[in-house]
Amino acid sequence: MAGKRYTDEQKEEFFRLLDRGGTVRAAARAAGVHEKAGYNWLRKTGLTMQRATPRVYPSELKDEFLRLVRERQIISTVAHELGIHRPTAYAWARKAGISTSEARRVNPRREEFLRLRAAGLTRAEARTRVGADARSATDWDKGITIISRGRIYPDGRIVRYPEQNNGDVPERRTRAIGGSVDLNIVEKVIHGRYVSLLEREQLQDLRRTGLSIRRIAAEMGRSPSTISRELRRNTVSTRGYMPHTAHRLSVKRRARPRQPKILAHDALRCYVQTKLKMKWSPQQISHRLVKDFPAAPEMRVSTETIYQAIYVHARGELKRSLGQQLRRGRIARKPHRQADARRPRFVDPMNAISNRPSAVDSRDIPGHWESQ
Repeated sequence: MAGKRYTDEQKEEFFRLLDRGGTVRAAARAAGVHEKAGYNWLRKTGLTMQRATPRVYPSELKDEFLRLVRERQIISTVAHELGIHRPTAYAWARKAGISTSEARRVNPRREEFLRLRAAGLTRAEARTRVGADARSATDWDKGITIISRGRIYPDGRIVRYPEQNNGDVPERRTRAIGGSVDLNIVEKVIHGRYVSLLEREQLQDLRRTGLSIRRIAAEMGRSPSTISRELRRNTVSTRGYMPHTAHRLSVKRRARPRQPKILAHDALRCYVQTKLKMKWSPQQISHRLVKDFPAAPEMRVSTETIYQAIYVHARGELKRSLGQQLRRGRIARKPHRQADARRPRFVDPMNAISNRPSAVDSRDIPGHWESQ
């Protein structure tokens, strides 16, 4: 019951669990209290589980999203390309009366390709007419349907691709006070001059014993001004200093987002787009800028920055147009695997020769004999 009286120990345990990260319901369940009581305690202390800055999307972006979803019937892919939060994207589609659970639209390029093939054109000629790559043309010829991380063959067989491991650390996010946070960034130790999470937990314990700031600083081997600034900046509720919340706030404060260089300079962006249309590689563009603009340091951009502008910062139609102007025509970047990270050549597991039946060794059947 929400009106039930709980002990101070249960309340203290609830806030300790909430401070470590997670939802109000999970912390309340672990502390043995009702979730309504947890929300009341959270509201009275001035804390919130909402985003620090709510997401706001322009109406033009919403119209572009709905147009692409009606055209392609894939919500998640369009949302990812435009940089829209998936729950928000699905809510927009639901309110607009768009249902992608129905049959997908017929691929016009595939239908045109099959029509040309039936008319007697070769595979290479047909795929050149419709502007498809060789892999897609081969799949269309064989009647193979591409699905997410797999393929469906005409006989009904479904093959799933193994997960790619390119050495990148996957993002691990959790809901916490102040919004969703990336645990990989929060747990990363940068330098000893920064106050660590263990030191913040020690600071909370020493603070509760009633020690002064100077005594706490002497115990922790820190400057008194560091301790004073830490308590002043990262105490955000009437519950007092909470170490995990303070650590997340300090990490989020460390970020310095800025607009990408290509998007910020119109002349540089136009130059790069012009050269991409001419099928220049990003490396050629980067080197040519030095020769064409020797006295303009603002007209400098690295090869990786150009790729980042195409694959990371560009959205929607701009991303597709820039990606298609690359020589390989990719709109999604191919991950670079580590040299020691090997992947199996075949999707299906191999049948080892050691698993063959014992009847084969007797060679009673002519098919078991090896030809010389």
